[in-house]
Amino acid sequence: MRERAHNFCAGPCTLPLETLEAAKSEFVDYHDTGMSLIEMSHRSKEYDQVHMEALALTRSLFQVPDDFSILFIQGGASLQFGMVPMNLLKPGERGAYVNSGSWAKGAITDAAHYGEIYTAWDGSEDNYRRMPESSEIELEGNTRYLHITSNETIGGIHYPHYPKADVPLIADISSDFMSRPLPWEQFDLVYGGAQKNLGPSGLGVVILRRTLLENNNRNMARYLRYDIHDAKDSLFNTPPVFAIWMMGKTLSWMKQKGGLAAMASAAAEKSNMLYSSIDNSEGFYNSPVDPSCRSQTNVVFRLGSEEQEKNFITEATAAGLYNLKGHRSVGGCRASLYNALPMKSVIALVDFMADFKQQH
Repeated sequence: MRERAHNFCAGPCTLPLETLEAAKSEFVDYHDTGMSLIEMSHRSKEYDQVHMEALALTRSLFQVPDDFSILFIQGGASLQFGMVPMNLLKPGERGAYVNSGSWAKGAITDAAHYGEIYTAWDGSEDNYRRMPESSEIELEGNTRYLHITSNETIGGIHYPHYPKADVPLIADISSDFMSRPLPWEQFDLVYGGAQKNLGPSGLGVVILRRTLLENNNRNMARYLRYDIHDAKDSLFNTPPVFAIWMMGKTLSWMKQKGGLAAMASAAAEKSNMLYSSIDNSEGFYNSPVDPSCRSQTNVVFRLGSEEQEKNFITEATAAGLYNLKGHRSVGGCRASLYNALPMKSVIALVDFMADFKQQH
């Protein structure tokens, strides 16, 4: 195989080489069964072991308390934009949302179809350069929950400290899932797509306090009910077997590397290195976000002109540095530094940025 690419894609994510090689060795003939795991019944003992191990690893590595349930649901985070209000909002209740950027706006748009929602803080006035302080979030009467997006993948901002609220706190944590610890006492439900830090696309992980299951709405299709998935250990229907299998292998890799603490340390080290390169470039590169809210997983930056950014991305790709183009809605450049991205990739990017600056 040729040398591994330096892949800064925002999703699907870079996966550990060890995970891919382990899956490759088992893919055609899983544990001498004569078939692949993805050909087997999801009720088989072989898959049951894979499924339960992935659930157990999620709980242990993410330090999920015993009074929370862990659900594996197809559809990624985008499905949860609708499932959260569908399950939790009843007539007379309202959902509060922090509008911190593109993905928060997606959650707000979808939630509006299923109940009464309102914006408790709007970052558009500051061009989504930062996250709010707790004191800036304005909750109104009959609020059932407050929804936040912990890390805006497109805008490159995250909460340095999670807000505190007098209502259940719900978060889309897709982009920094298991890249830093969560203060579980502040949250009642978190969810995210697996394709940022945990595995391939096709899987959403929902972690919720069990008390939320007691009085939630049940007037909907069974697959859309959290209590149904909880009662069936996320085996109500055929689960996304491949995605769960790969996530389990990635979680095992994380455990071998030192767990959540090691992932958080690496995220800080990688992002600090890249931000230092940007800040010390004498204005050649610049980060458009508030330094206090800079994401550790999605580093966005700009150059002097769109033409210069185009040249940067073209030359970076030729040098083996892939997927550095910013999201089409905002332009610029973006480097996603997820858990499995090795430090050598960040070093290669920093070295390239220095060379590009010198040449241009």
